Amino acid sequence: MDRRSAPVNQKRPYDASRRQERARRNRDAIIEAAERRFLDDGYAATTVAAIAADVGVSDHTIYKAFGGKPGLVRAIRARALEGHATVPAEQRSDELHAHHHDPREIIAGWGAMTAEVAPLVAPILLLIRDAATTDPEVRGLLVELDADRHRRMTDNARRLHDAGHLRAGVTLDHAADVLWTYSAPELYELLVLRRGWSVEQFSQFIAQAMIQALL
Repeated sequence: MDRRSAPVNQKRPYDASRRQERARRNRDAIIEAAERRFLDDGYAATTVAAIAADVGVSDHTIYKAFGGKPGLVRAIRARALEGHATVPAEQRSDELHAHHHDPREIIAGWGAMTAEVAPLVAPILLLIRDAATTDPEVRGLLVELDADRHRRMTDNARRLHDAGHLRAGVTLDHAADVLWTYSAPELYELLVLRRGWSVEQFSQFIAQAMIQALL
């Protein structure tokens, strides 16, 4: 009689993708809950504990993933800057130079993307601006975010400069400051939120203003 060894119990292969997807969903839920809390209750009044309770996670989970409220603001801003398309807006901005040789078309594309992301990112940045008047930590965060936006605008200005598109007398630094100004959330606040312009009007205005100022 043949003896057959008993079947060995094999462990099911570990599905890392499922765990990663669950972690991504939790992260998205935390970011969305934080944004709602910040906009509804204000930055100072919002606590990490309240955000954690909204999502059903521990405070430790949020601190570990984001480092507290400043890290949550960075995450909200980063997601907003991706825009609505599957390709992040910043990447699409870089690709404009590869597909268009006319600087007016490039800047028009920037205007459209600024109008796309402004409704998403401006509210949280304006909230941080107001909170910075009384909170030194938030003031430092605002300086950091402003500097990062200026860095990105300097990259855009450098591409125009290196391609020879800038008008005579317009320096790289001046072009960067112009782009930084027209991408500011305060301009969106003035024209769209306070004066009632449509996003389309806003997009066309900033594109034409940048073209006239730089080319």
